[in-house]
Amino acid sequence: MKKLLVFAISIYTVYSIKAQSPIEVGQSQINGGFGFSNYGLPVYVGFDYGFKEDITLGAEASYRTYRDNIFGTKYKHTIMGFCANANYHFNTLLDLTPEYDVYGGLNIGFFTWSSSNNYPGSGASGLGLGLQIGGRYYFNDNLGVNLEFAGGNASSGGKFGISYLF
Repeated sequence: MKKLLVFAISIYTVYSIKAQSPIEVGQSQINGGFGFSNYGLPVYVGFDYGFKEDITLGAEASYRTYRDNIFGTKYKHTIMGFCANANYHFNTLLDLTPEYDVYGGLNIGFFTWSSSNNYPGSGASGLGLGLQIGGRYYFNDNLGVNLEFAGGNASSGGKFGISYLF
């Protein structure tokens, strides 16, 4: 009888667990890491907020510097990017376990850049729209790694780093 009870509880537990988005409504997450770029190594920090079930809203800032040597003249360039994003998390739809987070969405943002004094070309990009798709793997309830590919905006190229859910 005891074995039957343990078996019944085990079956109930397995079938009652439902996949859920790792970022619940009202929860927040901080992300940070490095990006992919042909112009320096971007460093980024971002914030996501659980707005509705399976939907997050967020913001991100990135910074990078790189040097150019054009016809023997050396230039230093600094680029900063700022964007806001909205993502749909596919965990419920795909019935994923909570340690995984697969998402895609839109972003809107801009770049500002400056260069050495004698280089013509400091300015800002104006607003631009972009798309992103990415995923996270959580080692525990709070800490995970992320990988994202994006195009069209301040998060162009992609990025990888860590995520902390609180």
